[in-house]
Amino acid sequence: MKQLHKQASVNYRRDEEMPGNQYSPKTLKHPRSLPRSINYLFREQRLLFVLVGVLIGSTFFILQPTLSRLGPSEARTAVTSSLSGSSSVVQSSNRGSSGIFQRRSVSGRVPADLGRRRLRIVVTGGAGFVGSHLVDKLIARGDEVIVIDNFFTGRKDNLVHLFGNPRFELIRHDVVEPILLEVDQIYHLACPASPVHYKYNPVKTIKTNVMGTLNMLGLAKRVGARFLLTSTSEVYGDPLEHPQKETYWGNVNPIGERSCYDEGKRTAETLTMDYHRGAGVEVRIARIFNTYGPRMCLDDGRVVSNFVAQAIRKQPMTVYGDGKQTRSFQYVSDLVDGLVALMGGEHVGPFNLGNPGEFTMLELAEVCPPYLTL
Repeated sequence: MKQLHKQASVNYRRDEEMPGNQYSPKTLKHPRSLPRSINYLFREQRLLFVLVGVLIGSTFFILQPTLSRLGPSEARTAVTSSLSGSSSVVQSSNRGSSGIFQRRSVSGRVPADLGRRRLRIVVTGGAGFVGSHLVDKLIARGDEVIVIDNFFTGRKDNLVHLFGNPRFELIRHDVVEPILLEVDQIYHLACPASPVHYKYNPVKTIKTNVMGTLNMLGLAKRVGARFLLTSTSEVYGDPLEHPQKETYWGNVNPIGERSCYDEGKRTAETLTMDYHRGAGVEVRIARIFNTYGPRMCLDDGRVVSNFVAQAIRKQPMTVYGDGKQTRSFQYVSDLVDGLVALMGGEHVGPFNLGNPGEFTMLELAEVCPPYLTL
């Protein structure tokens, strides 16, 4: 063991004595006359680019307060003049009597919606009679509109003129199923509104009123959107009070053939107010009375469409009873204006939307044929 140790130590000394294994430190570089950063700036004209960048940035921050006080056209002219280095005065295209260019003042009426923020709005049932007219108004106002409809009673023909509009979107969807969207406002119109349609599938009708309203209220709560429910005058049932005020609770039948619609809307109003009181959702409730206008279905069972359809087909008009029962009628554009005003206002509701004038069925039957011949 000692011999091995000695031999190893001998070999170690031999390695140290070999000239190739001696450590030779690197030669030290001469210190530079200037720091590396300054030398980097002066090389290849980098300093010139830095100075130009500082000059452009200083010019922007100096001109920003001035540009914020100028109009768009004046701001563009001022920027062009400063960048070109010209000292000429901004001149307009009108020359005064003295031969000096004078600034032209433009005066006019500023549109009311010019400074309004564009809203992203969902309209359920937007392919229907009232919904399509509401969509037209919102699009014309400059908003982005998403229509949700399952086309049970709605028709694509009511919206075909909006196809290709970048601010319009159509989704085939049933509100009974949840949907996730990012919106500012929700107009909830989805539900069959005529006796012929909602009696066809009463269970589906009440599910639309209850589950559909729950899903839309949940969406409004999730994204912080304002919610408007289109209820109906049918919540008053067979009223004992004429005209009906919003404080009237109605005379209703919870087990009748029309209850799927009447009680469904009453439940939808209850859910809406519960979300408003319990979850802080901004809500609006509109109770719609008889409405007529373009895009109505001829065979939906309503009195106006029935009379119009019979007049077009040259059939005798059907008047039940003595014809002295009264109804109030409003044009669809007036209803749409009311819905938009209610959504934009501070009144929660419920709020009756209709015409205070009452007309008998005999008076309506006498009006229809002359109107159609014009």
